[in-house]
Parts: sequence; C-alpha cells; structure tokens
Amino acid sequence: VVKPSEITPRFALRINQLIAECDDLSGVLHYATGAGATGAALIELVDAVCFTGSVATGQKVLMACAQRMIPAFLELGGKDPLIILPGSDLARASDVALRSAVQATGQACQSIERVYVHESQFDAFVQLLVEKAKRISLNYPDIVDGDLGPLIFAGQAQRIQNQLDDALALGACILCGGEIERHGGGYWLRPTVLVNVRHDMLLMREETFGPLIPVITYATLAQALDYANDSEFGLSAAVIGPDLAQARAFAVQLEVGAVSINDAALTSAVFEAEKQAFKSSGLGASRMGSSGLTRFLRRKSLLIQSGAPLALIGDRPVQVSPP
Repeated sequence: VVKPSEITPRFALRINQLIAECDDLSGVLHYATGAGATGAALIELVDAVCFTGSVATGQKVLMACAQRMIPAFLELGGKDPLIILPGSDLARASDVALRSAVQATGQACQSIERVYVHESQFDAFVQLLVEKAKRISLNYPDIVDGDLGPLIFAGQAQRIQNQLDDALALGACILCGGEIERHGGGYWLRPTVLVNVRHDMLLMREETFGPLIPVITYATLAQALDYANDSEFGLSAAVIGPDLAQARAFAVQLEVGAVSINDAALTSAVFEAEKQAFKSSGLGASRMGSSGLTRFLRRKSLLIQSGAPLALIGDRPVQVSPP
C-alpha cells in the first residue's frame, strides 16, 4: 500500500485505475490517499513501513511502529552541501550547483542547499553562478517551455519566505531572485543566490525545499569540512575537485550516506549503490541498491543437525542414587 503526500493526491486516482487493469497487480498494490490519519491507520495494518518525509513526522512514524514491533525504514530531511575544492573548474562547478539546486524547483531531498567555495575562487564562482541563474526561465505560461516549475503549495512558499526574511535580517545579501511571484494561481521563485551567509541562519539549519543557493567562502579544507558536517542532517552531499583523488579524499570524511563526486544530486539518477542516511536524515536501508527490496523480506533460518548432537554430560557414566 502506497500513501502519497496529501499535498499531491491527484495522480493516485489514475494510477489505481491502471493497477485495476492489470491482474498481476490489482490484488497486491494500491494507492491510498489521505492525510496523517490515513498514514496512522495504515501503520496498524501493515508488517513494515517505509516513510519519506520530515524528521518530525518520521519520529512519530517510528514510535508508532515501535508500539507494534514492526520495522520502520525512514528517509527524512536533508541539507545537502556542495563543496568546491581549490583549483576546480568553475564553469563545471557553477553548472552543477545551479542544476542541482534548481532541478525539480529544489523540491527534492537530494537538492543542493549549501555551497562552499574556497576564498581564492569565491568571487569568480559567484559571478558565474549569478549570470547563469538569471538566464533560468519559468515554466509559465507553457508548462513544457522553460526551466523552472512552481513551488508545490502556499505553505512551502511561506517557509521559503521565512528563511529569506531571517537571512536578510541577519545580514545576508541576495544577488538574484529572492521574490515569491504569483502566476496562474501558483507560487514561483526564480533561482536565488545569497552571500554573506552564516550558519546560524534558518536557511542554513532547516531544510528549504526550494531554489535557494546560499554560497559560503572557506579558507582551509579543514574549515570546509567543519562547515559541511555542521548540520543535523546527513542525507547526501557533493564534492567537485581539480582531480578525482582529491575529491575522493574529501568525500570520505563527510558525514552523509552518499556523495556525488564531480557532480551533484546523483542519487536521483543512480539507484544501484546502497546507502543509508546519517544523523537525523533517516534510519535503516534506503530505496537504493538491493536492500531497497530485501528490506521488505523477513529472513528465516532452518538449522539442521546431521551428526550426533552435543551432549552436556558426554560419555561419562550417569550415577543414579538409590531411592
């Protein structure tokens, strides 16, 4: 049974119609629409739960599953960093940063939400990124023409606005974008590049789920590593380096479940490699790799003794006391 988010229910009706037309699926697969009460009711009926969503809701799911002693596999929030190592190709790095932050309007758990650039390349990188970000067009009025779709609903637009207001109040500077627009009844935000960003700002602590690109400078690799790991989240990350050896050496130190090297957000395209989330980003096997399927199975062992069983007293004669 699949329960999609109550924010995106409309596709489930059509999928259920198609499932009903397939004899091999109709008895074993169903999409159930509803809000939190529906999800809570499902937990009372199933043998295992795989949940994707926020940390707060994931904690509730975990506690409910614990009450029933059933396994819960959680893939929760992310605040994925992109670290650009000194000497990297900035044309490539800016393309990667923009695509991975803007694709799906930034509304994916593997979206890049923090970018760290060495101080020697910071100004040049930001200039390239802003130039490219300003060329991104909206998928409006023709949804098939353009680069950037709308935010999913009004609540998400308000969350992003809150992060922007907090960042500006604490001294951040918006170089492009930054304004929630209304078109066709929807909420839109063009790619928004910010500098003068600090780690105590909401947009650096909370998951954004939108096309915000805060760019932070660092002086040493040790500082970059501290910045990247300074988060309650540990879903995934990305590293771009001047060569593969340097990128790999840095990547293995990141406290995340998957690292894209010389690209970003590859977990949206590559499913063969197993990973698990770190910190508050999840628990147990993810959808990736063979364990994404085997997590739905329970293992049973049959232990067969083909020889003489071990006797506690061995060959010693048994002394029987008289009555």
